[in-house]
Amino acid sequence: MKCSFCATQVEKGTGKMFIQTNGKIFYFCSNKCEKNQVKLKRDPRDFKWAQPDKK
Repeated sequence: MKCSFCATQVEKGTGKMFIQTNGKIFYFCSNKCEKNQVKLKRDPRDFKWAQPDKK
């Protein structure tokens, strides 16, 4: 699976899965990515270190 913020590959047995009350599931590789998306509500397109998936 890939990190929902920076799109890096999350190894099996590592990372964190975050489920919102509306049912959306997010996977994070690090605490840095989780804080930027969940707590600070930032857009990954604004950061050079985050390479978001192009949908």
